[in-house]
Amino acid sequence: LDMVGHMIGLLVSNEKNVLETLRATVRAAMGFTHERDPETAGHIDRMSRYARLIARELAPEYGFDDQFVEHIFLFSPLHDIGKISIPDNVLLKAGKLDEQEFDLMKTHSKRGRDMIDKLLQNYGLDSVSYVDMLRNIAMHHHEAWDGSGYPDGLAGKAIPLEARVLAVADQFDAFMSDRPYRKGLGVPEAIDLLREKSGQELDSEVVDTFLALFEAGKLPLPSPRSE
Repeated sequence: LDMVGHMIGLLVSNEKNVLETLRATVRAAMGFTHERDPETAGHIDRMSRYARLIARELAPEYGFDDQFVEHIFLFSPLHDIGKISIPDNVLLKAGKLDEQEFDLMKTHSKRGRDMIDKLLQNYGLDSVSYVDMLRNIAMHHHEAWDGSGYPDGLAGKAIPLEARVLAVADQFDAFMSDRPYRKGLGVPEAIDLLREKSGQELDSEVVDTFLALFEAGKLPLPSPRSE
């Protein structure tokens, strides 16, 4: 029994070390992303918390466990890591992107997935639980419910649920965040835009869950012009 207990202890310790390595890798990658992307740390923090709250509400219906919910929170900040590879004249352009520039911008999803694959391989993290969630978040957060998104043109429930959750959380806060090409909107306007996109670009079930959280006052909304 003493030997078995020792082996179990080693397994638990190893798993803990792997998770800590993953967390450190995520934090480092987030730092690189913030250096290139105009999105603020506040936006990243809020949208990750929105995603966790949505996932927690959906958990009973989909049979999510606590680990699934917390991994959505952990991985959400890396959704746009691929933007590191986008040139400044496109990423930081103050006006609307032309067709060629937008085509280049759209490559950040696939580039992000490739970067994550390299990170996981380099750090020996391919066996971590839910690691495919991280890949899906980077690759598919711009897919649209009606199939009009990118990079694969997935539609409906063919889009991984974690990507559908992230899309709602990310877009809501992005509406309210300043960008090089526009000022952020207020909360009412952002809510109206979510409703407009529901069932078209965004999963209506996820949007409805988010709106229920909003109406219940459970969202950590920013103060006006806090950024």
